[in-house]
Amino acid sequence: MSEPTGAARRRGPFKVGDQVQLTDPKGRHYTFTLEAGKNFHTHKGSFPHDELIGAPEGSVVRTTGNVAYLALRPLLPDYVLSMPRGAAVVYPKDAGQILAFADIFPGARVVEAGVGSGSLSSFLLRAIGDQGMLHSYERREDFADIARQNVERYFGGPHPAWQLTVGDLQDNLSDTDVDRVILDMLAPWECLEAVSKALVPGGILCCYVATTTQLARTVESIREIGCFNEPTAWETMIRNWHIEGLAVRPDHRMIGHTGFLLTARRLADGVEPPMRRRRPAKGAYGEDYTGPNADAGTTR
Repeated sequence: MSEPTGAARRRGPFKVGDQVQLTDPKGRHYTFTLEAGKNFHTHKGSFPHDELIGAPEGSVVRTTGNVAYLALRPLLPDYVLSMPRGAAVVYPKDAGQILAFADIFPGARVVEAGVGSGSLSSFLLRAIGDQGMLHSYERREDFADIARQNVERYFGGPHPAWQLTVGDLQDNLSDTDVDRVILDMLAPWECLEAVSKALVPGGILCCYVATTTQLARTVESIREIGCFNEPTAWETMIRNWHIEGLAVRPDHRMIGHTGFLLTARRLADGVEPPMRRRRPAKGAYGEDYTGPNADAGTTR
């Protein structure tokens, strides 16, 4: 049985073409690709790539300035934060939430709109494996080119489960029996009709939006279309901790708001979602509101 795509690049001694992440004594990271005969230069001296080729992961190398660097392969979260960008990347904290709460499983058939720089595509491809299917749509060709290069650099070549289409999802979506749809775009509500036709009953729609106005309109549009259950929305934040002896305290900096996530599940054809039993807050739909549920009263 052959190894999954990219697995051989994640274990064993360092080889030519491998990505290497160096960590200096201050915890700073430097990422480069191993090439025979080349040298890696820092302001603290240099060392030859050949010194790492064939060495086990977790080795320590010293520069001509006698500074020690720890050499490891970058983890996928490290890779996506350091890779070339066209658009902003989906942060690892949000990608992890998507993999968990959109229930991305091996062999899943997934549609993604808004590829950006290929960050989320890399996470999704690793989760679905070679037997899955990821069809990604990106309206900007320059972003699609950057994403393709980043994904192929991580996996060591084209991934057999990946198809990348340049164009709008709502105009080009032809996939059927899709298990999961991930929308990372400015106006996900524009794609709901197309997405609802592609998703299997029980399939999950997951949207990633940046602002509260986008979040509100997306949720109300999902409710209005009437073929999804009640959506769930949230955000996550990460705060590291400083631990040294008895000095245990939270770091002064944290990864705060990056975006909102929401999920909803496709209902069976012909089924209406159950009536919501809670009342909207007074003034939730102002007099000048003209969007979905504009006629909402005190109950729904």
